[in-house]
Amino acid sequence: QVQLVESGGGLVQAGDSLRLSCAASGRPISDYTMGWFRQFPGKEREFVTTINYNGGSVDYADSVKGRFTISRDNARNTVHLQMSSVKPEDTAVYYCAGSRYYTISRDSRRYAYWGQGTQVTVSS
Repeated sequence: QVQLVESGGGLVQAGDSLRLSCAASGRPISDYTMGWFRQFPGKEREFVTTINYNGGSVDYADSVKGRFTISRDNARNTVHLQMSSVKPEDTAVYYCAGSRYYTISRDSRRYAYWGQGTQVTVSS
């Protein structure tokens, strides 16, 4: 099974950029469709973006499209989330997730493997 560890969260100002990383261990990340989800206080986890095993297919939530970019480096067993033009409403705990399904999906139930999350706080 794959283990996932997120890093790169922190406190930034609105309009800034931030890069989150997800380091995988235990299995090659190329075996997985990968995704990023986020969770606001008191809310359910919501989809942010996903990328298939070779990076050939991606999807973004409308709220982040054009501002966030997902990428993967299978050789380094890492997935990144580049966040640009961040807004206070992006403040959340961000989770990296892995799915054994080949097709990308916005459904968190398809992702069996999750990191512990990293806090992103955007001040206005």
